[in-house]
Amino acid sequence: MNRNTACPHIEPRGYKSGVKPVWCPGCGDFGVLGSITKALSGLQIRPESTAIISGIGCSSRMPTYLSTYGFHGVHGRALSLATGLKVARPDLTVIATGGDGDGFSIGGNHFLHTCRRNTNMTYIVLDNQVYGMTKGQASPTTEPNWEKGKLTPSGTGINPFQPLVVGLASGANFIARCSSSDSNGTARTIMEAIRHPGFSMVQVLSPCVTFRPEQREWKKLVQPAPVEATSDAAQAARRLLTDKGLFTGILFRGSRPPYQPELKSSIENIAELEEEFCL
Repeated sequence: MNRNTACPHIEPRGYKSGVKPVWCPGCGDFGVLGSITKALSGLQIRPESTAIISGIGCSSRMPTYLSTYGFHGVHGRALSLATGLKVARPDLTVIATGGDGDGFSIGGNHFLHTCRRNTNMTYIVLDNQVYGMTKGQASPTTEPNWEKGKLTPSGTGINPFQPLVVGLASGANFIARCSSSDSNGTARTIMEAIRHPGFSMVQVLSPCVTFRPEQREWKKLVQPAPVEATSDAAQAARRLLTDKGLFTGILFRGSRPPYQPELKSSIENIAELEEEFCL
């Protein structure tokens, strides 16, 4: 292609791979997939300049349905993979996707240190407060009195994990919450998250109508946050601790510089690389 020729505009459908999603009918993840394609189209980020990294779970199927580069990793390791890729290839737009179980249970330790490290990438968490792929167990964000879990028929009896509060305390540089029922609003927030320097996390309330049919009510309950985003971490913490998890919008914009170590020149001679491993 002639470099002087402008690249053609890519519509949202141009970011879809053509693989049909296998999510349950009514799953909120369909809406989030649409929001991601709208966000990439809005920013006109080329598919070949984008990488979607995921772990395990229903929402972690996301790379399969997009025409970007993608990596479907192992359970809980999406953020580690995404961090390594972004540090090695800072020219790429790196987005990690996953669910509340993948990100905050087995992946919880990686979540903490990814926030702390503040690499310039975006994490989209599709939170349905249940393990959907393994058929309905309570997840870290499940409320303590939910009595329909396969393994906790009397409820978990423990407080749910507060991802945005923990993310803020750990150093995330941009924090937002969205609803999968608001596809356009979620797309706009994802665009802002990608633009913002450092580690951006976007929690998307994405109902699992199969194992949490009561979550259909979320569409009526969520509402825009009544205040503008703040850059004051203490103020953001007070808001997040009192909003009951249903306010949407950008809640915190930090100003910490992103983590990006200086890259050394790569080894072009394979023999030199092999010598490093000789005993």
